[in-house]
Amino acid sequence: MPEFPLTFAAIDIGSNAVRLLFNHVYLNPQNQPVFKKVALTRVPVRLGADVFGNGFVSPRNEERLLQTMQAFKSLMLVHGVNDWMGAATSAMREAQNGPNILDRIYRETGLNIDVIDGSTEADLIFKNDVAGQLIPGKPYLYIDIGGGSTELTLFFEGEKHLAHSFPIGTVRALSGKILPETWTELKEICLGIKNSFPELSGIGSGGNVVKLFALAEVPAGRPLTTDKTKGVLKRLQALSFDDRIRHLNLNPDRADVILPATEILLFICRHAGIRRLWVPQVGLSDGIVHHLYERWLNSNPHHGPMQIS
Repeated sequence: MPEFPLTFAAIDIGSNAVRLLFNHVYLNPQNQPVFKKVALTRVPVRLGADVFGNGFVSPRNEERLLQTMQAFKSLMLVHGVNDWMGAATSAMREAQNGPNILDRIYRETGLNIDVIDGSTEADLIFKNDVAGQLIPGKPYLYIDIGGGSTELTLFFEGEKHLAHSFPIGTVRALSGKILPETWTELKEICLGIKNSFPELSGIGSGGNVVKLFALAEVPAGRPLTTDKTKGVLKRLQALSFDDRIRHLNLNPDRADVILPATEILLFICRHAGIRRLWVPQVGLSDGIVHHLYERWLNSNPHHGPMQIS
């Protein structure tokens, strides 16, 4: 048997930021896996601002991304990870020079990054045992709001019933690149879910939703209500960008996107009939870690850290 804890690393190349999560996995006295976050590094390389505006990652952000990946590789070597995975989402999916950039990252760092579609992104997020945390017999709509896309997945009686990905995201909204017909499609999907599941609760994911939860000062273990969310939206709208940084202690790359994130969230809740939103504070990086642990279980156990060439 290998020595615990195991160490896994997840790289998430998003539209608003690039993240590296380190996670330990060990077994509790009942021989069940426990996932413990060790460190999270977040770099605000806003790829979506380039891609949603002109279709390309700019030379400056290409260099910033490459330097970030070089630093991430060094950190993974220091941590001695047992396994790792890198995933790129909406911005890199749409960037016309995305394949060339990822090829360059591989050539210069040895890191092979997977470009994943919206469905795969949602499936990875659900690796966080979301279904196991739900009340049996109750319908839930899982809402993940990112910089370039929003993923909706309906859970009912512990099973995933439908999943949709929409090119609606915070950075895309700031760039003015969300088409009216996309909003209409999202509205129709939400209304259809509402008609089929009138007693619907929400589960929120993504950095902006987690920050909304904190700004609403909701006690731990309690849901974020739409009324509370509307109150936070009014506060955000009353403050300038600079004041959101000063008075709400937001990072600059959060102070602008949190406003469209709140508007997207309320749009979904309004049309889907959601009044309460549970915020488990997990995301794509956490889901990747769970996927890596499953992959490790299904492979031949190895004793030492994997080699990152």
